[in-house]
Amino acid sequence: MTAQSRQPTEAASHRTPPVHADPGDVPLETALIALADPVRQTLVRELAEAGDWERACGSFDVPVTKATLSRHFAVLREAGLLEQRDAGAKRLNRLRRPEFDERFPGLLDLVLRTKSDEHRAAAD
Repeated sequence: MTAQSRQPTEAASHRTPPVHADPGDVPLETALIALADPVRQTLVRELAEAGDWERACGSFDVPVTKATLSRHFAVLREAGLLEQRDAGAKRLNRLRRPEFDERFPGLLDLVLRTKSDEHRAAAD
């Protein structure tokens, strides 16, 4: 196959595939920074409630621009929290909870606690 005949196939892929960090290689500071942001906390909470590969990037209702949302997803990938794959025009997401929990036991549980859980615990 010549370079010229490969060109249409390469042009069909309109975006670079996402790069994923291995949670086993992520420093604690990176994980904490990723989970400290309220928008990223919302993304993680919503992904925790969804099944694997159910949520596309555009399905999250957060008060940020598309470019900022893309950056939030990148931070979550770099922290080993998120895996993404392209499915046509959509980019689907999966929370890497088992892998992340193995690296940082209990950390996601703290983030995923709801405000009502926190108030109940404080009252006990």
